Amino acid sequence: MTPAFSSSSATAASSQRLIRCSASLRRTHAPHRPSSTSPPPRKLKPMAEVMAKAKHVVLERDDYDDVRCEECGSGDRDDELLLCDKCDKGFHMKCVSPIVVRVPIGSWLCPKCCGQRRVRSFSQKKIIDFFGIQKCNDEEVPYLSAQAIKRRRRLRPLVWQKKRRRLLPFRPSEDPDRRLKQMGSLATALTTLKMEFSDDLTYVPGMASRSANQAEFEDGGMQVLSKEDTETLELCRAMSRRGECPPLLVVFDSCEGFTVEADDQIKDMTFIAEYTGDVDYLKNREHDDCDSMMTLLSAKDPSRSLVICPDKRGNIARFINGINNHSPEGKKKQNCKCVRYNINGECRVILVAIQDIAKGERLYYDYNGYEYDYPTHHFV
Repeated sequence: MTPAFSSSSATAASSQRLIRCSASLRRTHAPHRPSSTSPPPRKLKPMAEVMAKAKHVVLERDDYDDVRCEECGSGDRDDELLLCDKCDKGFHMKCVSPIVVRVPIGSWLCPKCCGQRRVRSFSQKKIIDFFGIQKCNDEEVPYLSAQAIKRRRRLRPLVWQKKRRRLLPFRPSEDPDRRLKQMGSLATALTTLKMEFSDDLTYVPGMASRSANQAEFEDGGMQVLSKEDTETLELCRAMSRRGECPPLLVVFDSCEGFTVEADDQIKDMTFIAEYTGDVDYLKNREHDDCDSMMTLLSAKDPSRSLVICPDKRGNIARFINGINNHSPEGKKKQNCKCVRYNINGECRVILVAIQDIAKGERLYYDYNGYEYDYPTHHFV
């Protein structure tokens, strides 16, 4: 007869064999690995990049009494406080850089939220490409030297000289490195405002056409630029195309924004620059917040009146600031004037020095040379 303990012993032995068997199976079984077709783990973007591309939402608050300027820390002059539509922080119009001349229409972003960059360095090759400087021979471009212009003036009668004052061509800096620095300062200012350089009036489809710019449409007529002054203008344009720019620097001021100062002495009646930009009808820009529009044609028919808009294209004239013509101190700063001329049947605007300008002196002119519609009481 089988012993009583034999059944339990057999069961235990079989259990041990099963455990050993299963254990051996676990030891020899290869570990599970994810298939090669599974997608790699997602890479998360940094928060700064996400916030830079995120759409901003305007959140209206019930009370804005506690808003203060992030630059000066003051909550005074609430009529000049601007709220950024992205970070909802306050800034005085004169505290941001560059300053805001008038209350913008629509949304407004502070310099930090709009990612504005002020400084950009330009190499010599980039400056040449940016301004499209041409290397021309003297035979290819008609060149009229300053000495030749002086000789021609001496030949005129003295009485005629007293009747009319002629334009003088600007005298470029003799040092080429100095001229590169001057052009580099202008290129930096233009790229900061996301503008292209243009030394001519531009006619863009959808705006005014060139045929609309007729001096004969001017209400009351427009003065014609004399032949000799036209030659001086063409001389200056030819020099600019060769990279011989006027001795001017574009500098950044914390109160005035970008402004222009003389890098050498400039004589009275010297041609400074022509005011350039996109030509458009005034009726299309009545609610535009561009702070540098210039009257080009004031027609008898208001629907034909034209303005120059240097918001996308322009030159150094875009950065010459205006005076506060509501104060005696502001009027004393004026050393340039803006004049509209009939040149070959078209309206053109040029800036001319009205006194001797010393090196380091900033250039100013009266924005309201013809109409007194532009608000200048807040100018510094």
